[in-house]
Amino acid sequence: MAALPVPLNVLAHQQAVLERPLVDVAPAPLPVPNPTKSFWIDSPDANPLAKHGSQGPLTAHADIAIIGSGITALSAAYHLAILLAHNPAPKPLTIVILEARDFCRNGGHLTAHAFHDFAAYSALYGTDEAIRAVHLENRTVADIVHLVQQTDKQAHLDLVAGGRTHLLFTDPEIAETMLDYELAKKAGVDVSDVDFFTKEQVQERYGASYPAVRTPGYNLWPLKLVTHLYSLALQTGQNSSTSSLALHTNTPVTSIAPSSSPGRRWDLATPRGTVSATYVLHATNAYASHLLPHLRGPAGIVPTRGQIIATRAAVPLDVLTTSAYTANEGFEYWFPRPLDPHSSETKPLVILGGGREKAQPAFELYEADDSVVDPRVGDVLRKFLPAVFPGRYEPGQEPEMEWSGIMGFTKTGDPFVGPVLDPSDPSSDAYKGQYIAAGYTGHGMPRAFSCAEAVAQMIVADIRGEEWTPPEWLPRHHLTKNRLNE
Repeated sequence: MAALPVPLNVLAHQQAVLERPLVDVAPAPLPVPNPTKSFWIDSPDANPLAKHGSQGPLTAHADIAIIGSGITALSAAYHLAILLAHNPAPKPLTIVILEARDFCRNGGHLTAHAFHDFAAYSALYGTDEAIRAVHLENRTVADIVHLVQQTDKQAHLDLVAGGRTHLLFTDPEIAETMLDYELAKKAGVDVSDVDFFTKEQVQERYGASYPAVRTPGYNLWPLKLVTHLYSLALQTGQNSSTSSLALHTNTPVTSIAPSSSPGRRWDLATPRGTVSATYVLHATNAYASHLLPHLRGPAGIVPTRGQIIATRAAVPLDVLTTSAYTANEGFEYWFPRPLDPHSSETKPLVILGGGREKAQPAFELYEADDSVVDPRVGDVLRKFLPAVFPGRYEPGQEPEMEWSGIMGFTKTGDPFVGPVLDPSDPSSDAYKGQYIAAGYTGHGMPRAFSCAEAVAQMIVADIRGEEWTPPEWLPRHHLTKNRLNE
């Protein structure tokens, strides 16, 4: 067995860095204007909305302004359109999406953590909350898959039900995984579709000599999903005449101030002019503290640079299998892309992210610049798969693409969901009409879609003068009112 190129058992070290009290932490900057080229974004014809609305008139007034254009933003727009179509407001509402760069820079696996961290979550917040955390992810995955299938977009979005295999490199990780599994099962979580494999079974199936746990899961093209959500939100509003949707890319929001416009609460300043809005949703994830400085530092959302390569396997897909993977306490994550039916290539392209544990002591925390890659991380990514799967990846092979992206980490691992609150005076109206869903800690695909739905429900309830009741599937700890003392 080849030596692994990554340090092991260091997740606790990263957590200590994430929780370390810091003085004078600066708010996040705006996204850099020249990010590294990503497979998801920069493949031919992948992003038809890249510069949509970046020229011409700017929407000056909106009932709801959404800052950001990732899966949170477009899920919110989609769910707002659905809610308004089913139960219209007194007048059609105008929704505008403002994006600092080109449209949508998302990545990720559409796979729920079946029972991951169940023991720790139960100890911190109780068993009911741990169960809700599982339900949130299962619900999100099921809803997205249903939506894709219902609209017949499986092929267009490259939806693959390959499952996920988590490789267990160390004895402590094996023990923690078994404890999580047993506690989740005891609590009534359905784990009937979870399989544990010995290292011999993994070697036979996948070519790696480590024990593993396999759970159901999917992968797709995240940008194409978000683009599809934009189309659905636009069509739903138009067909029902209950909402309109505008998108302005390359239009960064630089500040938010109280509005003097009649009927509007907030003025959003951009280099192209001001947008006056009644409601504002911060769907900016890692960059949230740029406009909400109280969310900077370990009590808020910490920009964290992730690095990814696209590398070609040395064996055909039927040998590699369609399984996605995670390993080393979740630091590494990868999956094979579907083969192009119009190409004679039989060896799949594999998307691999991780390597941050090599970038110690800071683990790429507080890094918001995705115009560069870290050579230490790049070296690990090049060596990782050939070491884990001898013979299935070519040692020394250069990736076809390499890029970085900025994640939003929180010290609890959980997102902030709900009204923006002033931590010094939570009962004040200092941020009235502003909401947030952000801080997914690198695990947004199976959570953001539903968290955005919850915030859309909150906004519509407020418009109607109704009280919002949290759905049973949403962990109460995610709500901003329960995050004030972290």
